[in-house]
Amino acid sequence: MPLLEVTSLKVHFPVNAGPFLRARDFVRAVDGVSFTIAPGETVGLVGESGCGKTTLGRAVVRLIEPTDGRIVFEGEDLTRLKGSALRARRRKFQMIFQDPYGSLNPRATVGNIIGEALDIHRLAPNAAARRQRVESLLQDVGLDQAHAQRYPHEFSGGQRQRIGIARALAVEPKLIVCDEPVSSLDVSVQAQIVNLLRDLQQEHGIAYLFVAHDLAVVRHLSRRILVMYLGKIVEAGEAGITCRSPRHPYTQALISAVPVVDPGSKRRRIILAGDVPSPIHPPAGCPFHPRCPVAEARCKTEVPALREVAPGHWVACHLAK
Repeated sequence: MPLLEVTSLKVHFPVNAGPFLRARDFVRAVDGVSFTIAPGETVGLVGESGCGKTTLGRAVVRLIEPTDGRIVFEGEDLTRLKGSALRARRRKFQMIFQDPYGSLNPRATVGNIIGEALDIHRLAPNAAARRQRVESLLQDVGLDQAHAQRYPHEFSGGQRQRIGIARALAVEPKLIVCDEPVSSLDVSVQAQIVNLLRDLQQEHGIAYLFVAHDLAVVRHLSRRILVMYLGKIVEAGEAGITCRSPRHPYTQALISAVPVVDPGSKRRRIILAGDVPSPIHPPAGCPFHPRCPVAEARCKTEVPALREVAPGHWVACHLAK
């Protein structure tokens, strides 16, 4: 049984015409997304800025209320839970945020930032056990025990992200949603954080939904990749195969933008025309057709279904084979 099963998830934000008028339009940030995550698996979620990745990740952990669909975690539909019942379940799924500067309380010590979750879920029977657990978590993420008495502004960006990871680990979750956890860090620090996440996964058996726009990072960490465009999944499959043999024109363009180490490589760079369409008024037919270099007439009127073109490889494109 999957650890997480998301079915036809939608998140639509109302666009108000005025303070006393009903919403006439909606931003379709997530528009009918389905996927699963197995225990201990890493699933990468990639796409351009504004495609709905962060909204999807936050909806999975119920930081944003879904408009429709189901989020089944360990056999229980999270969309039906509220209040104390949802709080109790939240111990098993956590989130690491993109901004290591803004996601930590600047007025709290590192020890209190990490220990707060222990207090909420009553996981430490006394102050000594709490302090020991905080120190153990700091060691797990490569920080010194003495850092528990310091404040977030005293740390570098990479160290702050390690504190965020320690906070997520405090309640021993089974799933962590990583919302672009390395995008604001230097390249050398990015590699350290990615390797840390992989080591922690092997040690604790944690599953990740790893949200990023960098396909190179996602491929390094993920077993499967979901490619998102304008609120929809347009391609999904095993990471290595998807990156070597992408079937959707959008995925092909994303992969062509990944820097190549070999200067003699002859990989063709695909430049997409125009901008991502508005999620308030998405185009008819295939959402990618206004920018697609191979679009046909039917792409403008017929919405392509997400179909299996090879075992475990799914693509939403009329022309994919």
